[in-house]
Amino acid sequence: MFSQIPVDFYKVKKDELNNVILRVAIMGEMDAINLYEQMAALTDNEDIRKVMLDIAKEEKAHVGEFQTLLLRLDQEQVEGLEQGKREVQALTGK
Repeated sequence: MFSQIPVDFYKVKKDELNNVILRVAIMGEMDAINLYEQMAALTDNEDIRKVMLDIAKEEKAHVGEFQTLLLRLDQEQVEGLEQGKREVQALTGK
């Protein structure tokens, strides 16, 4: 879990700034998902568990929103995801 932005945005090239902003936002959402799911697994209070898992689910939607924007801006990212998909299919046959 990070409480500070893990990137010095002032050192990022202007033409890469939006991509980096979106990647950091995705990192933050993934961090929150992990935190909420871990806490849900630890609690014995069903109400807390339900709320934590619901919020984690909302964070997953946020990941999707940020990823959609990133894929609009970064063709190399699109190609990387497709390459990864092909590699998994080749390794698993699925």
